Amino acid sequence: MVFAAGLGTRLYPLTADRPKALVEYQGRPLIDYVLNKIIDSGIQHIVVNIHHFPDLMVEYLNTHSYHADIEISDERDYLRDTGGGLKYAAAHFQNSDHILLHNVDILSDFDLKKLINKHISEGNLATLAVRERHTSRYLLFDDELTLCGWRNNQSGEEIHARERSSYRPFAFSGIHVVRRELIELIPSDEKKSITPIYVGLAKDHCIKGFPHNEGSWRDMGKIEDFNS
Repeated sequence: MVFAAGLGTRLYPLTADRPKALVEYQGRPLIDYVLNKIIDSGIQHIVVNIHHFPDLMVEYLNTHSYHADIEISDERDYLRDTGGGLKYAAAHFQNSDHILLHNVDILSDFDLKKLINKHISEGNLATLAVRERHTSRYLLFDDELTLCGWRNNQSGEEIHARERSSYRPFAFSGIHVVRRELIELIPSDEKKSITPIYVGLAKDHCIKGFPHNEGSWRDMGKIEDFNS
């Protein structure tokens, strides 16, 4: 699933007349990079959620050919964020055992196959791509890379789902794989980011981190990201 429904407020004025997913970088819209990356990993069934300028998204997906079955989860009535968006798209995944989730504004050379294979082999509820980079919010893991909590470096707030003597902080990369059962654990009809959902579930479920400190990774969520 590609999370492409966001308003892209940090990209304004680039998103004044189009959704974030159709903002171009080096002559190609962001969603083209992400869809091709997912397809190159061997996935042939992709769901894209839409909200901001939904008709432009529908037109793009209907007029561009990809080697995959692409379905739309239409959130034009109400923007549900990542956790709520996955819950809303549940009907699209009835035949799926595992679901790759990818933010539309993340560009990387990260090997999705390695993440998928690691997730399936370990049997985790969720496996999150994480990276050692500067950010204001960190996911906290133990030495086994099991998710234990969350930290806001600006406010000093910490949430611990599993108590450890020390934690390894990593920044979330916006790429993750989940078992389909996770959808049933997300509260219904709620606008909510998936990150606090993971932290809340970490106490009773195995959620692992998958570090990828090598290679390139870019969050194209701000204007300055398109000028470098």
